[in-house]
Amino acid sequence: MRSHPLTKLQQVALLTLPFSLTLLLPATAEDAIFGQISLSPGFTPPTGIITGYTSGSTSLPAIVANNDYKGNKCLGFADKAPDYKMVLQQDFSKLQVSINSGGKDTTLAIMGPDRKIRCGDDTGSSKDASIVDTNWKAGDYSIWVGSIEPGNQWNYKLTVQQ
Repeated sequence: MRSHPLTKLQQVALLTLPFSLTLLLPATAEDAIFGQISLSPGFTPPTGIITGYTSGSTSLPAIVANNDYKGNKCLGFADKAPDYKMVLQQDFSKLQVSINSGGKDTTLAIMGPDRKIRCGDDTGSSKDASIVDTNWKAGDYSIWVGSIEPGNQWNYKLTVQQ
């Protein structure tokens, strides 16, 4: 497990987000590296942003799958433990999960409560990854943010939008 460069005081400051998206610090080593995102029925405004950084040298296909349920390739390298747990407290008809690392070559993988895999790579002309999909069922999701090459440590912002 990698250590997070923020102090406890800085991590607690991240908890005061101005919407219904909350970041909870992990309680055990088995939890997500950067914590938990919880989306509740009052998710407004419909955007939430939290931060992290890429690292890890485990192939995302070895962690989740070679392809997602739509046939998109799962690419990149990340830590074995997910970066975030996302808890959807209700069904969402559409969500977008995107990474902004300033144009680094990031990748994204999300495993849902029914073990449904969603993977994302480049977004349009940007090297940053995103996933836009419909039919997000209530439950727990694991999110991995990776880099196209092993061991890259790039700061990023993860955004969840309705």
